[in-house]
Amino acid sequence: MMMHRDSVNRSKPSDIELSIVIVNFNTREMIVECLRSIEAQTHDTSYEILVVDNMSTDGSVDVIRCAFPNVRLLASTTNLGFARANNLAVVRARGGRILLLNPDTLVLDQAIDRLMSFSNKYPSNGIWGGRTLYGDGSLNPASCWRRLTIWNLMCSALGLAFLTPNSSVLNSVAYGGWDRSTVRTVDIVTGCLLLIDRELWKELGGFDPAFFMYGEEADLCIRAVKAGARPIITPNATIIHYMGASETSSADKLIKLFRGKVTLINKHWSPLTRALGRTLLVLWPLIRLIIYRAAAHVTGRIDFEWTADTWQTLWKRRREWIGGYTLGSAAS
Repeated sequence: MMMHRDSVNRSKPSDIELSIVIVNFNTREMIVECLRSIEAQTHDTSYEILVVDNMSTDGSVDVIRCAFPNVRLLASTTNLGFARANNLAVVRARGGRILLLNPDTLVLDQAIDRLMSFSNKYPSNGIWGGRTLYGDGSLNPASCWRRLTIWNLMCSALGLAFLTPNSSVLNSVAYGGWDRSTVRTVDIVTGCLLLIDRELWKELGGFDPAFFMYGEEADLCIRAVKAGARPIITPNATIIHYMGASETSSADKLIKLFRGKVTLINKHWSPLTRALGRTLLVLWPLIRLIIYRAAAHVTGRIDFEWTADTWQTLWKRRREWIGGYTLGSAAS
């Protein structure tokens, strides 16, 4: 069940170049700062903001209604997840392009204007992304990824990618060694800052609603590439992304993350490689559990013990994620 409130917007529908879509779940303080940063740093683009609130219990809805009357707020009475909430908003969006933006972000140095300018320079690419930083200003490389392959999944499962973060071979999934300071085409633009042509979104049918959270943007980009798009990153559009603000449990976050990975494998890998991919995913938490438990025993460090507990929970609850999600209706 959905109730929504569309407020008066800063632009006439015919003038709107961009629809900024934010999905919120219990990130009241952060989304307030995010919305303020959009207003303060976006000057050259006519835009509207649509916020879908996924049944927050922290007063987010009331704060947004009072402090940001120009935001088109859609307050859900259920938690729709990330994919379905974005789909809901985009149906109501009026901009020629759609920007997916996380609530735990801050727009820096006219990043949205810069990203729009970049997209106008490279219009045929269809999907555009920027550069993300952690809260301390250091590089957050998670603005883009390579698609999953047997090789990079094996490197991740065995811990090789973690041990060699700057290796373009062993950490290829994260484009190891690339500091995101150059323009580059990529496989996947992360949903925390993803700009897409409205017509391409419609052609793809938006996010596959099977994905509750994590993996939906990878699936979207894979399907977009098949349709002729070339996702691309610019270093000139920079935001802060704090990451994981709506998650209260590390284990629950990992379960969603791994369930999304399994779904990507089920949907996009060949029958011959799916079983191997799922096996590698099962080994991933088991190997981490063994390593961190041993490290905790040797060093006595409590943080290693806590990390081992998280991986143990993921391992014990593997039946919850090893099947992935039931695939939705979006085009494959």
